[in-house]
Amino acid sequence: MAVRLLMNDAVPGAASPGRTLDGPALERLYAYPDRPWLRANMVSTLDGAAAGNDGRTGTINTPSDLVVFTLLRDLADVILVGAGTARAEGYRHADTRTGDRARRAVAEGRAAQPEIAVVSGTGRVPPLLAGESHSGGGVLLVTCEAAGAPALERARRTLGEDRVLVCGEHTVDLAAAVAALVERGLPRILCEGGPRLLADVAAAGLLDELCLTLVPLLAGGTEQRIAVGTPADRPLVPGVIIESEGTVLQRWLRPGG
Repeated sequence: MAVRLLMNDAVPGAASPGRTLDGPALERLYAYPDRPWLRANMVSTLDGAAAGNDGRTGTINTPSDLVVFTLLRDLADVILVGAGTARAEGYRHADTRTGDRARRAVAEGRAAQPEIAVVSGTGRVPPLLAGESHSGGGVLLVTCEAAGAPALERARRTLGEDRVLVCGEHTVDLAAAVAALVERGLPRILCEGGPRLLADVAAAGLLDELCLTLVPLLAGGTEQRIAVGTPADRPLVPGVIIESEGTVLQRWLRPGG
C-alpha cells in the first residue's frame, strides 16, 4: 500500500511533498507537540457522510484509513468518545500500542495502552466498557452532576471511585473535562466523536487539530456529517495531505497552532 505525501506545512523537515512514506515517516508527520493537545479523527465519504448506510464508520474505512486510525490511537494518551458512539460502534478497552510503540511509551512513563474516556451526560457506562479488562487500557467516565446520585454511584462501582470525572452541573463541561484529563497525566487527547461531541468540542474552542479521512465513496442515504448540533464556526488551516489508493488523509490545524 503506497502512501504518498501531497502537502506538508505542519512538520517542517519531516518529509517533502511527492515522497512515499514509510511507517517512521508517517509517525513523525502525526507526532503530538510537546504540550497538551486535543486532536479529533473522523472519516467521511465524498458526499459528506460520517458513516456507512448501516450507521457504522467501519463500513466506510479503507486500509490506509485503518493504518492512520491505529497510529493515532498508538500516539494518544486517552481516546475521548461520546457514549452513543461507543455503544453504536461497539467500543472495547483500547488495545496495547502496536510494534515498539508500547515499549517506547512505557519508557516515557506512559501506559502501554491508551485510556478510553466516555462522555455521558446521563452517567451510563457502555456495556462493553463496563467489564474488567486484563490486557486492554482503562476506562474513564466523563459526566456531570445532573446524571444524578444513583447513576454516579453505579458508575463508580463499575469503574472505580477515581475513574468517574464529574465535570459540570447541568451538562458536561468539556473544558473542565480536558483539564481533568491533563491533570491525570493524559495530555495527548484523541477525540473520535461522534459528530455531536466533535461539534461541542469545536464550539468550546478546545479543538487543536482535525484529522479527516476522505474515502473514495459516494454513499447517498441519510447519514449525518462529521459534526452536527452545536454551531462551531471554527476556522482551520491545512497542515498535511496524504493520498493512498484514492483515500485522502488530512491534518487540519488551529490557526497559529
